[in-house]
Amino acid sequence: MDKKLQRSSENSVLFGVCGGLANYFNIDVTIVRLLFIVFALMGGPGLLVYIVLLVIMPKSDETEKFKNM
Repeated sequence: MDKKLQRSSENSVLFGVCGGLANYFNIDVTIVRLLFIVFALMGGPGLLVYIVLLVIMPKSDETEKFKNM
């Protein structure tokens, strides 16, 4: 099984972080988005975690570009 954690380019509203997590864990993207919203509104680290993942997760089309080199 060769799953990689990467931002989704086809299932993206802002930056594809939630879509990438949903693809990796094989769950619905709406659930992931709702969890980020709930954690952010309850004073949790939702927004901070989203920003960190945005920085460290590569975009899916970028990794495909490097594979073809």
